[in-house]
Amino acid sequence: MLEWIILLAGVDRAVFFFINTTLANPVTDFAMPLITTDLHLKIFYGAILLIILWKGDNRLRWSALFSLVVVALSDQLSSAVLKPLIARPRPCWELEVHLLVGCGSGFSLPSSHAANLFAQAWLYKTIWPKSAKYLVPLAIVVALSRVFVGVHYPFDILAGAALGTVIGYTAGVLFLRIFPRKSTEDDAGGS
Repeated sequence: MLEWIILLAGVDRAVFFFINTTLANPVTDFAMPLITTDLHLKIFYGAILLIILWKGDNRLRWSALFSLVVVALSDQLSSAVLKPLIARPRPCWELEVHLLVGCGSGFSLPSSHAANLFAQAWLYKTIWPKSAKYLVPLAIVVALSRVFVGVHYPFDILAGAALGTVIGYTAGVLFLRIFPRKSTEDDAGGS
C-alpha cells in the first residue's frame, strides 16, 4: 500500500511540474492569477446572483438560495474540516515552484476553489442541464489555475472537484424534488 501512495505522490508532483513549469508562458502567467483571484470570483458570483434575483422567476430565485447554501457547505467542508484533518502542505511551501500569487496560509487538500466551483456547476447542471456547457468549463479552468499559479497539486483540485460535484449534484436532486421541472422548460430533456 505504501508503494502505491509513494507512486501516486510522485505522479502528482510530476503532473504539477508539467502544468506549473512546462506549460507556463506569458499568457498563462498573466491570465491565471486573474482567473484564480478570490475577489474576481466573488464579484462574478455576486453579479450572477443579483441578475438571477432581478430577472429570474420564483424557481430561479430559489436556486440562488440553494446556490448560497451549496457554496457555504462546500467551502466550510473543504476549508474548515478536510484541510486541517488531512494537513497536506501546499506545493509552494515545500517545492521550488513557479509562484504567481501569494502561497496562502492554509493547507492544500482539497482545493476549496475547485470544490466551490464544481459544487455550483453541478447544482446548476442538475437543475438546468444546458448551463453545464458554461459552468463546467469555468470550473475546470479555475481549478487548473490553482496549479498554474503554484498553490495546489493536481490531486488537490481533483479531490475538490469530486467533493464539489457530490455536494452540487445532491443539492440539485433535492432542489428538483422540491421544485420539479415544468414540462415546458427548454432543457427538460437536457444534455
